[in-house]
Amino acid sequence: MPAADLVLIGANVRTLDPARPYATAVAVKDGHIAAVGDITDVREWQGPLFDLGGACLVPGLTDGHSHPLWSLDLATGTDLSHVTDLDGLRAALRDAVRVDGWVLAHGLDHNVFAGKPLHYDLIEDVLSGDPAHIRLYDAHSVLASRAALAAAGIDGPRVFAERASVVCDAGGRPTGHLVEHAAMDLLAPFLPRTPQAVRRERLLALLGQMAATGLTGAHVMDLGPADLALLTAIEADADLPVRLSLHPWCMPGADADHLALLTALQNEHGRSWRVGGVKLFMDGTVEGGSAWLDYPDCHGQGSEAFWPDPAAYSAAVRTLHRAGVPTATHAIGDAAVRHVLNTVESLGPGGPRHRIEHIETLGDEQLARFAQLGVVASLQPPHTAYTRADHTDQWSMRLGDERAGHAWRFRDLRASGATVALGSDWPIAHYDARRILRTARCPLGAATGTGLDGLAALEGLTTHAALAAGEEAVAGRIAPGYRADLTALALDPVIAPADEVADAPVVLTMSGGRITFRS
Repeated sequence: MPAADLVLIGANVRTLDPARPYATAVAVKDGHIAAVGDITDVREWQGPLFDLGGACLVPGLTDGHSHPLWSLDLATGTDLSHVTDLDGLRAALRDAVRVDGWVLAHGLDHNVFAGKPLHYDLIEDVLSGDPAHIRLYDAHSVLASRAALAAAGIDGPRVFAERASVVCDAGGRPTGHLVEHAAMDLLAPFLPRTPQAVRRERLLALLGQMAATGLTGAHVMDLGPADLALLTAIEADADLPVRLSLHPWCMPGADADHLALLTALQNEHGRSWRVGGVKLFMDGTVEGGSAWLDYPDCHGQGSEAFWPDPAAYSAAVRTLHRAGVPTATHAIGDAAVRHVLNTVESLGPGGPRHRIEHIETLGDEQLARFAQLGVVASLQPPHTAYTRADHTDQWSMRLGDERAGHAWRFRDLRASGATVALGSDWPIAHYDARRILRTARCPLGAATGTGLDGLAALEGLTTHAALAAGEEAVAGRIAPGYRADLTALALDPVIAPADEVADAPVVLTMSGGRITFRS
C-alpha cells in the first residue's frame, strides 16, 4: 500500500481540472497531490486522515499582486486608512506616536484633501515641529513636513531619471508633496530604520496572517537589496507560510549591466520563494497626476510616461524578453496600457509571458489585444473602494466621467478571452483573499457593475494566477502531480453570495503539502 503524508476526506472539492471537476477526497505525498477522487480512489493511500467536514476544497488561493516585503517599510507608524477628512488627519497626527522623533504614517486616502493641493501647511501646526513622513495610500506619493524636508536638504525642485517630482509652489519652494519613487527616496536615508531581526519577525507574522485568509502564494512585485538575505536567513530554520514569486524592479536608466543582473537574479530561489520575473513602471497613479493618459486629466496632468523616453522602456523589455525573463508592467492609464501592448506586439510570437498590472481605465479598442497578444491582465478588485459610484472621488474627478466609466473592466477583459489574475496590492488594499473574491464579483465605486461571476473570480486567484506566473503545469488546479497548495473554506466560493464569501471561515490552508493554517 502506498503511504500518503495526508489524506483529506469529507470535502466538496472544486478541482478546476477539466478532466475531473469535482471530488470528495485528496491524497498528498511529498508536497504534491498523489490522488484525487472519492474515498474509494484514495483508499489505497495509507496515511493520516483529515476530515474537512463538508468544507469546499479549492486550489490554493494566490494573491496575484502583493508587497509583503515592501510593506515592512510602507506600513509602518500610524495607520491613517480610517481617516476621512482633514480634521481627522490633523487629530491623528497630533496624537501619533513618535518613532525616533519622527511622525511616520501610512495609508492616507487622497480624498481626505477634498481636492486641495497637498501642502505641509495643512498639518504643520499639529506636529510641534517634528519631522513627518506621511505615505498616501497609493504608495506613489508622500506628504513631508517642513522639518522632514530640511533634514533631507530638499529646498527646491529636482531633476530625476524617471518621471518624479518635488512639487513646488509658484516661488519654487517645496510644498512637501513628493511624487513617485525617486522623489520619495530623497527622504529614505533619514527615516528611522527597522532592524533585520524585527523585519524577520514582522514578515513571518504577516505571512501567517495571510495564510489564515486562505492564501497559499503571492506574486510579490518588489525585491529590496536585503530581501534575498532575509528570506534565506528565515529558511535556515523556518518555513514561509506563503509561497512567494518575486519581481525585482527595472527603472528608467537601467543599462545593459543592470539588465544582465536582473536576468541573473532569475536563478535565485529557496524552498518557498523564487525570483519569477521583473517589474517595470509605465506610469504612476491617477490621484497623484502621474498616470499616463491619452489626453490630460482635469488638472492638466497625465500626459507623460514614467520612462521619459518610452522607447527606452521598450528596449529594456525586449532585452529581458530575449533572455527569457517575463515582465510585469505597472500601467494604470490608457496611454500606458497601449504602449505596453504595443511593446509586447513588437516582440513577435514565442518567449516568456508578459503581464500588465492595474489597468484602471481602458478603452474598448484595447480590450481584445490582451488575449490576442497573450498578455495577462492583472487587476486588484479592492482598489475600487477608493472610488465612488457618483464619481465624486478624486480618481473619478481627475479622469472625468467618460474615462471613469471605463474603470477596472474585469468582466469585459474575461469576456474578451484574456487571462485575468486578481490580487490585493497589499498594503495599498488588504490582503484578505476572501475580500478579493468578494470585490471581484461586486466591485465598488466607479467600477460597480463590472464584476465577474463566482467561478471566474475563483479562477483569478487560482488557474489564472498560475498562468500569470508561468506555473500552469504545476499549480492552479487539484490534479495528480500538481503542487499540494490547497485552501478549504466553510462554503463554496463559487455559488455562495459574495458578501458571505468575504466572511467565510477558513478551515485549512496548505502550501506545498504543509499545513500553514487550520481552524
